[in-house]
Amino acid sequence: MPKPTEHQLGFVKHLQAYATQENRGALAALRRGLGKAPGTVPEMFPYVLPFVSGMKEYDQDPYFLIAALFGAHPSQADKGNMGETFRAIGTSRGDDTSTERRFVALLNAHADDLPDHLRHAVALARGADVPVNYAQLLRDLHYWTHQDGFIQREWAEAFWRRVGEQAEGASTDTTAQVAD
Repeated sequence: MPKPTEHQLGFVKHLQAYATQENRGALAALRRGLGKAPGTVPEMFPYVLPFVSGMKEYDQDPYFLIAALFGAHPSQADKGNMGETFRAIGTSRGDDTSTERRFVALLNAHADDLPDHLRHAVALARGADVPVNYAQLLRDLHYWTHQDGFIQREWAEAFWRRVGEQAEGASTDTTAQVAD
């Protein structure tokens, strides 16, 4: 799994400072980017442009997207990817079927539709009080369109591997109880 770069980690730490300082004005400015094309909301510029100046526009777009998502749910996880986030959402909601459908839709999302899917995913995470690893998500967005689809596979593995391990553990426990 590609790890976030120092630059990406620094950007997320910068965003976290606004949450830690309870800077509601900054978070509101970042939220204004939700549902808008990345880099088109001037209120976000003071918070994002210092980190992306000199980058090509297509490299800047994920930073604007992450900033908007963070503004909506400023709860940062230190590990995991969106597969683990969705697994935690499903566990919290007790609704694996609905959560799984939304997760599969996210995995199938074309890069152009990804911001909308992620906006909904972060809203689910907020509602379930599940933090998001924004640094990892920023890194994963960089590779979303890779021909091998390895980011989608990593997310899927994180989501279903744990579900499978839990089911496997439950059947082992049942077998042990029957044997006693």
